[in-house]
Amino acid sequence: MSKFIIITGGVVSSLGKGISGASIGKLLQLNGLKVNMIKCDPYINVDPGTMSPYQHGEVFVTTDGAEADLDLGHYERFLDVNMTRANTNTAGSIYQTVIDKERRGEYLGATVQVIPHITNEIKRRFTAFENEVDVSIIEIGGTVGDIESLPFLEAARQLRLEKGPKNVICVHVTLVPYIAVAQELKTKPTQHSVNKLREVGIEPSMLICRTEKPLSLHLREKISLFCSVPTQAVIECADAKSIYHVPENFYKQKVDEQIIDLLGLTPKQKVDPKWFEFFDKAMTPSKSVKIAVAGKYSELQDAYKSISEALRHAGMNNDAKVEIVFVNTEKDNVEEKLKTADGILIPGGFGGRGVDGKIATIKYAREHKIPFLGICLGMQCTVIEAARNLCGLHDANSTEFDPTTKDPVVDLTPQQKNVVYKGGTMRLGNYTADLEEGSLARKLYGKDQIVERHRHRYEFNPAYVKQLRDAGLKVSGWHEGVLPEIVERTDHPYFIAVQFHPEFGSRPLRPHPLFDGLIKAGLKRKENK
Repeated sequence: MSKFIIITGGVVSSLGKGISGASIGKLLQLNGLKVNMIKCDPYINVDPGTMSPYQHGEVFVTTDGAEADLDLGHYERFLDVNMTRANTNTAGSIYQTVIDKERRGEYLGATVQVIPHITNEIKRRFTAFENEVDVSIIEIGGTVGDIESLPFLEAARQLRLEKGPKNVICVHVTLVPYIAVAQELKTKPTQHSVNKLREVGIEPSMLICRTEKPLSLHLREKISLFCSVPTQAVIECADAKSIYHVPENFYKQKVDEQIIDLLGLTPKQKVDPKWFEFFDKAMTPSKSVKIAVAGKYSELQDAYKSISEALRHAGMNNDAKVEIVFVNTEKDNVEEKLKTADGILIPGGFGGRGVDGKIATIKYAREHKIPFLGICLGMQCTVIEAARNLCGLHDANSTEFDPTTKDPVVDLTPQQKNVVYKGGTMRLGNYTADLEEGSLARKLYGKDQIVERHRHRYEFNPAYVKQLRDAGLKVSGWHEGVLPEIVERTDHPYFIAVQFHPEFGSRPLRPHPLFDGLIKAGLKRKENK
């Protein structure tokens, strides 16, 4: 029988429940246990696919095409396990499922209610991996006390009742704030947060205490007394040197040993400290490289979370600290901000805001021979830039930005022409691409066919492939010989743009080849300055 760990949060949002859950998962994995993770978001949206990054941050895409919370990216990067749509749930998707069943008459005339119908559907999703893994870690989004979180918390209470306390535990992430004027850490918010959790019938077995200052033994004992958890289960979680050091911090506090004991698990191997040692070593790189990330959400770094992590993974692989400079292509003087960059990246996105700045950035990278990587919209802007500045097609554009353009070098695919609903209807998830022999892409990947994750509606219009190739921008990757997936230049030290999202496939110990190539090229440029 699988065991279950429920991750909840209190006091304020953004405390790092996802990182905490992923770190616990990593420790259990290092003990030889099979782990999977599930994220439950209480908002009514069916998924985050139609939400602004300002509302939600990055939309992560799974291999099977689910648009998901950015925490699934943390799960994948820590556990090196590909998530699926079964790993992500929202209140909207749960209510939609229950309403669809009611409309089909599956409840046989019963009055459909939050309890038991909504909570039963939630529990069904909680147990999606039962008997497939040793431990399922379930993160409930939001904070305890939020109205929208109550059905998920009630389902968690029921799950513990049904499976037994030796099979279901709760780990509560909370805040111990530091009041600078008083020069004191305050435990009262944590006490109130735990009391809120108790009100819905859940007793935490462990507390992850986010704090700016170390927790003294006295404070741990105080929290233990008021919150009814053992002193050793009051876990200090201060800001770490990097997110990848959180598992080591938890390991030193014997988090894994305590959880294994609580759940009656049997470790299958001893924890190998090599995982910790790698990241300790990565904190003292001998080199540095500056990468400019040019987009319109530069003030909200969570919008590019996987991009940032993929750059850091490649940096660690090359013994280099990556300094990421975010450039706002809507507001900044891009040429001024790019002068000191060793490499340039244009991330994905939607809408016309900041596109002119992205095109100017690509032109600057092309003309100044700065290593360049374009992703999704970054590739589409690369095509527009070449069409305008090298082919003389001054009106060239994407029909997303100008539906009446004379030269639609980027256009909707035929499958997208008649799409009405915006949510979940893009080209999503894994698709193959065949790489041309002798291309930079082929060299970087070391294979002739790849599989990568997509999230887009618009594509490089194949009608303009020959004209762009004659101007030096060649297609080096095709999906089934029909859709251009990769473009590159041969007259440039490193210039490549892709329609897919390679950042989602990057791992700390296994950086993505496109990001690794960008960092290597950036370091080489810096050395040759």
